Amino acid sequence: MKKDSEIHKHVVQEILWSPSLKGSEINVAVKNGVVVLTGVVDSYYKKIIVEKAIKKINGVKALVEELEVNIPDRFLKGDLEIADAILYALKWNSAVDEAKIQVTVEKGLVILEGEVEWNFEKVAIRKTIENISGVREIVNNIRVKNRVVAQDVSFRIAEAFTRHATIDSNKINVEVVGDKVILTGQVRSWAEKQDAEKTAWSSPGVLAIENRLEIVSESILY
Repeated sequence: MKKDSEIHKHVVQEILWSPSLKGSEINVAVKNGVVVLTGVVDSYYKKIIVEKAIKKINGVKALVEELEVNIPDRFLKGDLEIADAILYALKWNSAVDEAKIQVTVEKGLVILEGEVEWNFEKVAIRKTIENISGVREIVNNIRVKNRVVAQDVSFRIAEAFTRHATIDSNKINVEVVGDKVILTGQVRSWAEKQDAEKTAWSSPGVLAIENRLEIVSESILY
C-alpha cells in the first residue's frame, strides 16, 4: 500500500506534468489515501483537468476538490453570453438533443435540467460546456428517463466488465435492485473503481449506482 508521502509526490508530479496547469496554483494534502486540493485556478476546465489527472494515480482512494475558480477580467463573460455559447455548443453536438435541455446561468453558475434516455447523454452535455469561457461551476440536474430494466441487466454489465481492459471482472459483483445497480468487491485503484461505475451506467434503465467497491493494493488483491 502506498504511503501518503508517495501519493503526494505523484500528485504534485502529475499536476506539474500537465501543460495547462501551474503547480503554484494548487495546494495538495494527502491523508489515508484521500487527496485534498485547495487553491485558485483561472478556469472551470482546469478543475476538470486536475480531477482527471488525480484519478490516474495508484493509491488514491478519494478526492476532495476545493479549488476556487477566479476568471481573469479578459475572459469574463455575461450570463447571456455564456448561455448563448452553451446553446450553440449543444446544437452542434450530435450526441445531444438540445431541445430536451434547459439551461440557467447565474453569475457563471450553470444549472442544467431536462430529461434524456441514456446516462452517456447526460455526461456528453456536461463535457460539451466544461471549456466554455466564463463558466465557474456546473450543476447537472438532468434526469435519465426511467426505462424498464432488463432482467439480464446484471449479466450485461458483467459482460461489459470482461470487455474492459482496465477492469478485473472477476473481483466485482453486480446486484440489481429495481433501477439501481450495486457494485461490490475489490479493485486496484480509484481509476478502476470509476471505470467500473462508468461501464455500469452504459446499461439502459439504470437510474442510480451505489459504488461500494473497495480499493486495495495490487499485492493484496493478487
